Amino acid sequence: MAGAADTTLLVCRLGVVEYRRALALQERLRTARQADEIGDLLLLLEHPPVYTRGRRSQPDELPMGEAWYLSQGIDVVDVDRGGRLTYHGPGQLVGYPIMRVGDVVAHLRTMERAIVAALAEEGIDAHARPQDGPAYTGVWVQDRKIASLGVHLSRGVTTHGFAVNVENDLQPFEWAVACGLDGVRMTSVTKERGTSPPGGLAGFSARMSARFADTLGRTETPVREEDLGAGPGAPVALTS
Repeated sequence: MAGAADTTLLVCRLGVVEYRRALALQERLRTARQADEIGDLLLLLEHPPVYTRGRRSQPDELPMGEAWYLSQGIDVVDVDRGGRLTYHGPGQLVGYPIMRVGDVVAHLRTMERAIVAALAEEGIDAHARPQDGPAYTGVWVQDRKIASLGVHLSRGVTTHGFAVNVENDLQPFEWAVACGLDGVRMTSVTKERGTSPPGGLAGFSARMSARFADTLGRTETPVREEDLGAGPGAPVALTS
């Protein structure tokens, strides 16, 4: 895949991946992208329950204490992305673009536009950034947050990305100060529609990747996990 054309966006669907293993995969793929061994790539997946704390996170964002959340079966991981605390869990679509990017802010705005477009296909009138300030980065439905964003840039290549609440349990957001916004209400595609989207999470994932490729002016090209070099002996285990 070295030298993949700029008009192509590789899209890899990975199923459910434990967060730390997904992080290791991102780091390996970022190195490959920096060396032009692969083209720009979008990973789409789900995580088991986990809170991730970004570079601007504060201790009071998990008010019950880390041990309590672990007792509820929710992992806690510190990461190098921008932003503050967020939650990932089954039924939420997570997207990790591993891409060459010259302008991080423009990259965030591109992701927001793509998510808004995908949600419009579900009949949901969403919008980005209801107020100024990094805490409001993301996508909202009126005053309810439906998608969170956070990225890290290293030698011109991004890791991390976006998370869209599709049909996941929203209760874990109530147990924390999500995105550093005390009292923020989270929502999901299912909650806004009153029913799951057509095709469930897989259906929304297909529409999301299409809108992301469109927003970039790229052609979506599916790629298998094994084509990315995560074969036997790699430090990442994937499940469907």
